[in-house]
Amino acid sequence: MASMMTMTSNFNNSFVPSEMFDLPSNNWMDKEVSTGTTIAAVEFKDGVVIGADSRTTTGAYIANRVSNKLTKVTDNIYCCRSGSAADTEAVSDIVHYHLSFYRMEMGEEPRVKVAAHIFKDLCYNYRDSITAGIIVAGWDKHEGGQVFSIPIGGMITRMPFALGGSGSTYLYGYVDSNYKPGMTKEECLKFTGNALALAMSRDGSSGGIVNMAVITKDGIEKILMVGDEIAKFNEEF
Repeated sequence: MASMMTMTSNFNNSFVPSEMFDLPSNNWMDKEVSTGTTIAAVEFKDGVVIGADSRTTTGAYIANRVSNKLTKVTDNIYCCRSGSAADTEAVSDIVHYHLSFYRMEMGEEPRVKVAAHIFKDLCYNYRDSITAGIIVAGWDKHEGGQVFSIPIGGMITRMPFALGGSGSTYLYGYVDSNYKPGMTKEECLKFTGNALALAMSRDGSSGGIVNMAVITKDGIEKILMVGDEIAKFNEEF
């Protein structure tokens, strides 16, 4: 009898992994804080409209429901951030620092493309160390409203509109059908708001509320959409 009990004990110790009896770990605590997200920007005659959802995740855990992913780098230039929250915040702070010196040295407000290329240099030079997908948008007296897309890896492209983040993969059919050149400010707001609402209804990493802003020569106008103000994907826009 003693021998049988010993054999059973040896069998359990040898063949049954101890992990089977461990309680599930809170592995979300070890995940990177990510703005896995939906961001968008579109040009119009007098400026640009930018927007983003507000969900910040750590793996499958929602760490923040109302984070602001629209970050000011100058009075007339903002960036929309997707990727690692820490990385994109650090990059935004560095660009703001460089543009402050640019303003002092040049005696004028920085141009949008100058800001975009500083973002591009940082994202490209540190592409193996950071995860940052950025949309840079703003207004300057030289070229008016401009949108630059800087996806992960550091490429840069000026575009009439740009999308980014995990939710953007759900939007290409919508934007191809609904974008048209020469849209008014109101049309751009509706276009951006509906695109974000559509992505938020499909993408698990996008959600919360909709933050939007209009940037023109007069400054920035911020718009917040919550609750029933956010369109439902299965309703006619």
